[in-house]
Amino acid sequence: MAWLVPCCSCGCLTGPIGMYHKRLWWLLALLCLCIALYLGLGTRGNWGFVLTFRANKLIALLLVAISVSSATVLFQTITRNHILTPSVMGFDALYLLLLTLLVFVIGGQQFTQLSEITQFITNTLLLMGAALALFGALLRRGGHDLFRVILTGIIFAGLFRALTSFLQRVIDPNEFMVVQANAFARFGRVETGLLTLAAILTGAALIATWHMRHRLDVLSLGDENAINLGENPRRGLFQVLALVSILVSVSTALVGPMAFLGLLVVSVARQITPVMSHSILLPAAGLVSGITLVGGQLVLERALHATTPLVVIVDVLGGLIFLILLLRRKPR
Repeated sequence: MAWLVPCCSCGCLTGPIGMYHKRLWWLLALLCLCIALYLGLGTRGNWGFVLTFRANKLIALLLVAISVSSATVLFQTITRNHILTPSVMGFDALYLLLLTLLVFVIGGQQFTQLSEITQFITNTLLLMGAALALFGALLRRGGHDLFRVILTGIIFAGLFRALTSFLQRVIDPNEFMVVQANAFARFGRVETGLLTLAAILTGAALIATWHMRHRLDVLSLGDENAINLGENPRRGLFQVLALVSILVSVSTALVGPMAFLGLLVVSVARQITPVMSHSILLPAAGLVSGITLVGGQLVLERALHATTPLVVIVDVLGGLIFLILLLRRKPR
């Protein structure tokens, strides 16, 4: 019976786990196809320049895709529901508040004069500290009461937006433009020097996540079951929150907030690989996220020749999925 895995929704046993490994290979093949088309389709002129420019953009897309999907899986594991994500709990509003506060304190001109690496490190450190405080406060009490956590997250997000609006009314209009320029996700103007640092931080967090993948399976069973199986839930909660904070902070500081990307791709991944095993779910979510961002950018740029930011489409689809999941959830 070792080759049977429980279904994540009802606990029933499904087919051999090798079937899900095959689906992972199909997802990997589809991602490779999207990457090849993104790099080569419509290439004209100096191939070296074009491929270098597209490769930098591609790396940013993949880093954000893997970071957001992994952070969402981790966050849903410790909250033990498939609806909550860091962005839904107010992380994007927190990012805008910290960005506005930083511009308000040091000034818009001084902010723009900071090097890209300095801005990235500053934003990342501030977001990591604030994310640990926010998520820890949300999950410390009633962390598994879905509607209570959602209500608390909405209250926090409303408070953050109110403070942000107040600061934006106080600051100089030129400084407000600086805030607006950094308030939305953008893949077209990522500093090349940041990719290496972002890749190192993301890679370290992903290695730690993969190392504790079996512990995540235990933590997802609940505190009592985890204790019976020899796991310390409080220590695991802190470790997972630290990893979530690193992943979401790095991706947000790199390109900006993407509110519903995590919910969208992880929901699709759970439909493709309906298992509780994180050794399957984590790579499936990362592959689906990569296909979504790279494939979506490919369609927008090469097929539709549209200037609409990809984040707008992703947030619309993710928002619809959030409403569907919330309305379909059966009351306890």
